[in-house]
Amino acid sequence: MTFQRFAALQWFAIAAVLAWLVYLLSPILTPFVAAAILAYICDPLVDRLCAWKLPRVLATLLVMVALLGAFTLLVLITLPLLQKEIDLFMTRLPELLDAARIKLLPYLQQHFGITLNWDNATLKNLFMSHWQGAGGAAAKVLPWLSGGGTALLAMLINVALIPVALFYLLRDWPLLLARVEQVIPRSRHAKVSVIASEVDRVLAEFLRGQMATMLLMSVFYALALWLTGLEFALPIGVVSGMLVFVPYLGMITGLVLATLAAFTQLDQFTGVLAVWAVFGIGQLLEGMLVTPWLVGNRIGLHPLAVIFALLAFGQLFGFFGILLALPISATLLVVLRHAKDWYLASSLYRD
Repeated sequence: MTFQRFAALQWFAIAAVLAWLVYLLSPILTPFVAAAILAYICDPLVDRLCAWKLPRVLATLLVMVALLGAFTLLVLITLPLLQKEIDLFMTRLPELLDAARIKLLPYLQQHFGITLNWDNATLKNLFMSHWQGAGGAAAKVLPWLSGGGTALLAMLINVALIPVALFYLLRDWPLLLARVEQVIPRSRHAKVSVIASEVDRVLAEFLRGQMATMLLMSVFYALALWLTGLEFALPIGVVSGMLVFVPYLGMITGLVLATLAAFTQLDQFTGVLAVWAVFGIGQLLEGMLVTPWLVGNRIGLHPLAVIFALLAFGQLFGFFGILLALPISATLLVVLRHAKDWYLASSLYRD
């Protein structure tokens, strides 16, 4: 018993040291964590290509090219759409200002007693000057980049490190797993292998659930925006749905694109309010119903546990906490399940 307690203390000390190192190195771990997540997702594709007698390096490069192509396609859909909507918005700006002056000013004066001096020419010039001045923003930023742009430079380096780390992780994934397997104590090897297999199965279910969530939210946004009368409902809905795997990115991107489209295409401000309502309802559905249903049920988490995990990890670790909340919670669920079995079989419980 004394030896077992000593061994437990050793493992606890090792875990504490590892946690302390992760905390110290957290500023530089982001690209490696992102690359590891992508490698875990893409490794089955590389294995499938290797089964077709392709070299591992070539299979890795093909998967990375496909991943880059998907990302490029998403950017090529989003940026021209955004540019077109901004141009249409600037073209309709005088008309929008006239509509606001005719409808908004009487409403404010009648219901709130607020009287405003409204000069369309001044407001238009203000908008246009800020829009044209945005092109010179880079010149203003350059001195800051030379003096205090260390944070931005570090961010760019981190982004550039992701494909490099991804390549080596995908190429050496079987070798890395074999090395991890070698350091597992032989007395615990069977149990650790069982837990690792369960974690892998749970994470695979998580990815399937996330894909289903992306598909369902794409259909919802495209259909709901089409009902509001938007011309670009399908591409905006698809982009919004496909980006829901990154917390808030899908909602924010879709909301900006849809708002610009609504201002340029819809004659009534109620149409803009309807577009905003679509994304508000979509965010509630995703967080409170779709994710707990399609993801939580697949990984064995109660819907309330899914909501709590998203809020708790977001509070503790910010953006990446929300991104990793469900897979980490699923992993902890597997570990706690085995810990419960150990506790029920221990003398501590029986006595």
